[in-house]
Amino acid sequence: MLAVPGMPSLLGVSFLARTAITADVMALMTYAVLGLDMNYAAAGGVAAALTAGSALGGPLLGSVIDRRGLRPALLVTVVAQAVFWLSVPILRYGALVGAAFAAGLLMVPAQPVTRQAIAAMTTSEQRRAAFALESVQGELSYMTGPAIVILCAATASPDVVVWGVGAAIVAGGTGIALLDPPLRAGDEADAGAAGRPPRREWLGVGMIAVLTMAFGTTTLLGGVDLAIVATLEEAGQVSWAALVVVALGVASVVGGLVYGSLSRPLPTWLLLGSLGIVTIPAGLAHDWPWLCVAVVGTGFLAAPTLSAVADAVSRLAPAGVRGEATGLQSSAQSAGFALGSPLAGVAIDASVPAGGFAVAGLAGLAAALTGCLLSRRMEVGGAVPTPTRAGRRGRPVRRGGRRDRPRERVRRTTSGGAPGRAPDRLSGER
Repeated sequence: MLAVPGMPSLLGVSFLARTAITADVMALMTYAVLGLDMNYAAAGGVAAALTAGSALGGPLLGSVIDRRGLRPALLVTVVAQAVFWLSVPILRYGALVGAAFAAGLLMVPAQPVTRQAIAAMTTSEQRRAAFALESVQGELSYMTGPAIVILCAATASPDVVVWGVGAAIVAGGTGIALLDPPLRAGDEADAGAAGRPPRREWLGVGMIAVLTMAFGTTTLLGGVDLAIVATLEEAGQVSWAALVVVALGVASVVGGLVYGSLSRPLPTWLLLGSLGIVTIPAGLAHDWPWLCVAVVGTGFLAAPTLSAVADAVSRLAPAGVRGEATGLQSSAQSAGFALGSPLAGVAIDASVPAGGFAVAGLAGLAAALTGCLLSRRMEVGGAVPTPTRAGRRGRPVRRGGRRDRPRERVRRTTSGGAPGRAPDRLSGER
């Protein structure tokens, strides 16, 4: 995949932007606690505002990219991010919450753009391996971004931390704009000129199934993160949480590389269902060494599931609306992360830390089952024959047969048409 022209530079620049974007929530929470001397609940409010804005802004920015092109959208978002992060140190808490929501709406679309470019730069045979590599990149960004912010917060002022994160986001967005990667393949170049297909044509049962599974995957992963912290807190080993998260991330990287090298893809619902099954028993671990072992299964299947979701979205979305579709995927995943931690938290408070793993795994299983049923419904619906001019059910009408001539006369006399004239419903008027 790294031999594909333009792929190394795209992955390198997008890695910078995605690492900074994964760290933006941690940077704002750190600034609210250390810079504004607020409590953690208030810091969570700022993070929630930024996350909600990102979830709502993904499809909107994707639609702008489909209609206006990549560089105009990136220009607007880069300027908005520069203004926001520079002004964070002078904003009071209420203004910071509102500004964070606006910044989320206009977040640099590094992840959706990377997925669009991968779909345009690769063939159908290469695409699964390319999305597996993109999922590995995402895991690496999640492992490094927040950790760098935490380390910098211990040695630098909160103002410097937020300025550094903002500078990295702006640099990544500017780099993508300078690269200007193709978002449509050569045979899709005229998709925009041909007009955008109506939403009802592509946002159907199949796409809803994939978005549901995207939501379920990140709901599970968000719940696992909190369950890890709760388990180690009960054992008095919270300081080892970083090591457990690293073990989870390394297993995910290995799983993504293995999945990308397979000769045949696996159904997304099967990967997500397996992810849910291996997550539930992780709650049996009660100290950090066993927890590192218990989360290996979850990590190993995380990147393959995310790459399968991205591959499915790229296949189901027409080229003219691929930006909006990938934006919807990012929104679904952001919503899943936002729901996963509170859902696991309720289960942990009502039972034991193992309840967090159980609820996270069950959420993944529920999304996998829903996706499987919707996918089967789409397959059944796609097999229904459609009417054609030749026959009502797509079967050619035989001419000249003894049994067909009386039926033809009945149709001519009961359709309301004149004698000797084909009925309107068979003449193509429909």
